[in-house]
Amino acid sequence: MQPPDTELRLLLLTSSYWPEHSPPQRRWTSLITTLCDQGWAVSVVAPVAHYGPGPDYNSDTKGHAWRVQHGFLGERIYRVPHLLLGDNRIFKLANQVIGAAGSVLRGVATGRQDAVVVTAPSLPLLGSALLVARFKGLPLVVEMRDAWPNLAEDASLVRGGSKSVINSAVEYVQNRADLVVTVTEGFARTLRERGVANVVTVRNGILMDRTPHLDAPPFDRERLEVLYLGNHGESQALDVLIRAAALVGEDMRLTFVGHGSQKPALRRLAMDLGVNVRFLPPEYREAVFERYREADSLVISLRDDWKSFEDTIPSKTYEVLAIGRHITGIVRGEAANVLTEAGEGDIVGCKPQEIADLWRGLVADRGRLQPAGSGRAWVQHNAEYSDLACQYSELLRETIHEHRTHPPQSLGRRIARVGRAAVKVARNARSVRRSA
Repeated sequence: MQPPDTELRLLLLTSSYWPEHSPPQRRWTSLITTLCDQGWAVSVVAPVAHYGPGPDYNSDTKGHAWRVQHGFLGERIYRVPHLLLGDNRIFKLANQVIGAAGSVLRGVATGRQDAVVVTAPSLPLLGSALLVARFKGLPLVVEMRDAWPNLAEDASLVRGGSKSVINSAVEYVQNRADLVVTVTEGFARTLRERGVANVVTVRNGILMDRTPHLDAPPFDRERLEVLYLGNHGESQALDVLIRAAALVGEDMRLTFVGHGSQKPALRRLAMDLGVNVRFLPPEYREAVFERYREADSLVISLRDDWKSFEDTIPSKTYEVLAIGRHITGIVRGEAANVLTEAGEGDIVGCKPQEIADLWRGLVADRGRLQPAGSGRAWVQHNAEYSDLACQYSELLRETIHEHRTHPPQSLGRRIARVGRAAVKVARNARSVRRSA
């Protein structure tokens, strides 16, 4: 597709960006690769790099607060402060509030744009994007990559009075966005049922030309090699994998690659149970594909007691489908539907015995480890980032066109509207503090 004649300018607000290695970074660097070819000039407002340092991370690339960087894709990156307060929930929320406040100040001073996009799950940042968009008189696109605020309720991040306040704040922004983008059809349906207008789905994906297809694993391995690569957090229920491996015993080895809040506890559990688990630090790019190559089965896992995960698809799903390995799918809802539609892997419940039974079956019959070969074709048809970025570009252009059909408000009216929105955000914040 040839880029349109008219260059448009996009302002992205995000809580994490290059040179970090994180879900929003992977999604948006992949999208921007094609958006720039489609005639977009992209500016990014993001905190100083602080999360999941990737292979490009160093003292120069992490950026400095209030400074401007030039990204490797041609984008301009406007950095806002981030304080390394700690890793618990209170400190994370405090950092999100600091980043959100800085994003308002920086966002209004980034020059001319045609649209504002904000990518959750940083909930305070949603309010920042609304203020910036209203001040500049631009359409607002809210991207919900996770099922918020449902996920916050499942994880008990909010209770009592603060629950209704946070729900109201998120819905307030969603209902005033010109477009809401989800990454799953299930959550889009949930938002429409709530009455949110203009909801579309642009799923996560991969760049196929950067994702190799591996030869099948050998038949003569002495043990089953099972790999989990990704975040070691509360959402993944990785302790269940260790308990399942303990039931299988010496016929298999389990490998965890990555980091997360639960990693120390997982190490202790493996030691207590005497399980053959290899814990490795995060790996990137070609090292990831080499790790896939040595594995027999790749795990995609989400805990089954959080209802919001019925509308969640782990972002690694598409890469795992395209790579050419057996999949141990401990998922349900839309993620399970994707694996079934793609015709790859085995889906099991989040129970040690069920998982152990699957792995014992793979040990007994290694022929089951041969992938069907349909997964890569499914990803190419449904989750190729170059196609998704073209879809996103068309949606953004349509949103800008619709917004321009209405006469722009005067600067005085915009300032007054921003002031009223800021007062509402401040009241909500005080209510949260009183409810905590």
